[in-house]
Parts: sequence; structure tokens; C-alpha cells
Amino acid sequence: MSGPDGVEASRREFLAGTGHADESALRADPGGGTEIPQAGDTLRIQTRAMNCQFAVFLDVDRRDQLDAVSSVLESVHGLEALMTVYRSESPMARANAAAAHSEVVLDEVLFDVVAMACRIAEETDGAFDPTTGPLVELWRQAREAGQVPGDDEVRRVRGLGGLEDVEIDARAGSVSYRRAGVELNLGGIGKGFALDRIAGELLKVEVGSFLLHGGHSSLLARGAHQRHAGWPVGIRNPLFPSKRLATLVLCEQAMSTSGSGIESFRIGGRRFSDILDPRTGWPAEGMLSVTVLAETAAEADALSTAFFVRGVEFARTCCDNRPGVSALLIPTPRRGQTLEPIVCGISDEVLFFEEPA
Repeated sequence: MSGPDGVEASRREFLAGTGHADESALRADPGGGTEIPQAGDTLRIQTRAMNCQFAVFLDVDRRDQLDAVSSVLESVHGLEALMTVYRSESPMARANAAAAHSEVVLDEVLFDVVAMACRIAEETDGAFDPTTGPLVELWRQAREAGQVPGDDEVRRVRGLGGLEDVEIDARAGSVSYRRAGVELNLGGIGKGFALDRIAGELLKVEVGSFLLHGGHSSLLARGAHQRHAGWPVGIRNPLFPSKRLATLVLCEQAMSTSGSGIESFRIGGRRFSDILDPRTGWPAEGMLSVTVLAETAAEADALSTAFFVRGVEFARTCCDNRPGVSALLIPTPRRGQTLEPIVCGISDEVLFFEEPA
């Protein structure tokens, strides 16, 4: 969702050609002795929403689909307006303001994403938690002030409310909060949910082969690109973001990456991850990067956060027991050691490491 300072542009852009160097989607240069899948020329339509770029990639022979794709992509702005908490008039913001006082019946689409977020939060024992908005704000202020919050302040903000204070009524399509101060924030799942909705609409207008991305960290692929079995996408090295760690051929799946390689900040010489552990209120530690593959982009988004927070063993167990879920995990290396990627359920037929880890 757009933050308080986010750009809320609705200008649509169309570009033809190969992917740019700063895009994780559609990048794959050969290296070493293994032939690594490479993306060819593409058509790209993009727009800005949720404080990032959303884009649809098509093969270059699909120019006849541009008008239909462009129209569908514009729907992301309506989804942002529905889910954002940074516009006081949005349905999610209004629900947050009223749900502690009375039951709030939600728009059907909004209820779907709220219910999904709460369900995944329960399934991950709170490692993914859509009620951490006050904690996010606390750490945003700490970052701006250059001062780490004290334990007491973190505990106070954590105590403002959590998932246990949210009641979902599936029959009524409503939400209510048990006390004031509780807030649902869909920022950790909203981009993926939007990609899922856009993909569904594209299929309805008979666009069957495409790659979507939201902010480069959330992707969804349908069909295949040129001669490949899917769409080649790049996974960045979390220590050296200008380099690729691997290329993955994404086919009929979604992918989301969470990581502290560049998503981090320093206060007083100490580095903190941007990803918070809802159970402690402090930035998560132990992982450098997590990439999750799942059947839906919303699930991939939420689980990449949960795996980053809970670590390797939780991620392995989840991949073993959750259909359609796999992951590439990169724990934080000890000083002087190299990266040691851990692959959970991703076939080596679709995952190609491009340089020594």
C-alpha cells in the first residue's frame, strides 16, 4: 500500500524491449558451464500503485493483447484504494476506525484479503501478522530519529492489540475488534493479492501467458516465455544486489522475496532488518533473504515474511506440509563466511545458481 509519502500516480506506461538492468524480473545472463535460461524481448505495460511499480510482461508477438492488458492493469488502483490504511476515506481505514465500537461489514473483495491475512497469521503462529501497524510506525520513527526504542516502549506498543483481538465473521462478511487501538494493515499481503486479482482478470479476457510483478519482490507467472517452460526471473544476491544469485524458471506459480540485504537500516552502527518479528516487536534476525514459491502471490507474500521471521526449520516444515509451497532460504552468514543457500522443494530443473554462493 502507499505509505504516507508514497507517490500515487495513475499514469500508465508502455515500453517495448528487453528487461532493464535494475529489474529482477526477466534477467538472466549465462555464466559458468551450465546453460542458464535467458529472457528475450518483451512487451511491458506498467503503472504505479501501492508505492511501487506494477507491470505486466508479454511476449513481443502479443501486441494485439495490449489494450486488454492495459485496461486490466488499471484495476490495481481500485484495489489500492480499497486496502490502504494511509487514506482516511478508504474502506480499510474506516473499518479500523469503527471496528472497536461495532461490527463492520466489509466489501466482499476486502473481506477476502482480510480473512486470508488472518488465516495465514494463525497458521504461522503470528510470524506473519497484519496487526503490526503500530510497531511498524514505532520503528519508522526510531529510524528517522536515529535512536533505538527502549524495551518498555516496544512492549507498550506490542500491547496495543494483536490478532487475538480481531474477530472475523465469515457469514456476515464482517470484522470487529475487541478493543480500541487494534489496526489491520494489509501491506504484507496486499501486493500479492492484487497480482492474483489481476491474473484472474487477464485470464478472463483470454490473455493466458504473462509475467506480473509488484515492486519486483512479488511475481506471478502464467504460461511460458518464448522457448522456455515458464518465465525466467532473477533472484538477487542479498549481499551484492547488483549481482544475481540465481535464475528461476517460474511457471504457473507466484514468487515473493523478503530480505534484509538492502531492506535494512542502521542506528548507532547496528544494522536492523526492516522485517519485524511480531512476537517480540523487534527486527527479525538470522535470515538474509527468503524467496517463496506458492500457488498464489498473496500466500507467497505472507509466507516469505513468516519464513524470514521463524527461520530455516519452520520454513522446511511448512514446505514439507503445505501443498505447492517451496523456498530458497539464505541464512545470515557468519563473518568471513560465504552465503549458503538452502533449497526447500525447488527442483534443480527450474533453479539455476549463477555464481558461487
